[in-house]
Amino acid sequence: MGKEILKIQTLHPQPGKTNKNILLDKYNFIRKNLLAVLGKKELTHMELMEALYQRVKDNFEGNAQWYGETVKLDLEARKLIERTKTKPEKYRVVKP
Repeated sequence: MGKEILKIQTLHPQPGKTNKNILLDKYNFIRKNLLAVLGKKELTHMELMEALYQRVKDNFEGNAQWYGETVKLDLEARKLIERTKTKPEKYRVVKP
């Protein structure tokens, strides 16, 4: 018997939209790195995806930007990060 493969159904901030079913290990890895990047400062979407890519590119198997986008939407839906009302729009960690 092999190791059980755990997945998570990610959420989407827009009602009625469903997001992806992805491997829990990949979700946790990208989540940790997204929150670490945003913990430093507010970033635009492009800055966030680039910073995430630079952080994980050597240790991640798969498309870091695709996973980054999926997990970012999930974190928004869970109210852990939010978009600012500024132009350009930026992302930030929601303070408890």
